[in-house]
Amino acid sequence: MDALVMCGGRGTRIDTPVEKPLYRVGGRPMIDRVLGALAEPMETTYAVVSPHTPETAAHVDVPTIETDGEGYVADLQTALSAVEKPVMTVAADLPLLTDAVVADILAAHERGSLSVYVPVGLKRDIGVSIDTTVERDGQRLAPTGLNVVGERYERRLVYEDERLAVNVNRPDDAAVAERLL
Repeated sequence: MDALVMCGGRGTRIDTPVEKPLYRVGGRPMIDRVLGALAEPMETTYAVVSPHTPETAAHVDVPTIETDGEGYVADLQTALSAVEKPVMTVAADLPLLTDAVVADILAAHERGSLSVYVPVGLKRDIGVSIDTTVERDGQRLAPTGLNVVGERYERRLVYEDERLAVNVNRPDDAAVAERLL
């Protein structure tokens, strides 16, 4: 399976002078941490970049897919049209991602699409921001930024692991990621 690393956003919430994927957590750019976690389990990994992230595009050593930078959904649709499905999609702001987590998600994927969530309570417990939530079976869940996109059928997976609960969207999230490294 291939992977798309979404790294073309503006990164306005983190308020940093560097492009968000190049923001350093534990002394390394987040994009490098994510690409490292995908190197072994993925066949090919693509960095999905935009006019907002030219330094990221120059930095990565994987093939890139250029988008217009019109937003996450539009950029994802552009990237998905360039690859075969199923494909793993990963946000570049998951600095705690490991190859073991990626392997777990690949093993959990049976067919179609797989949306991966963490309990909102886990995000609260470790002190990271919560932007979007859904309710499933009476439980509040937050999307992780890691999914498998396939055809038709969709399944949700609740993965209770802080490595997927930390999306670095704000400086406080980065501080939590540093602490958990």
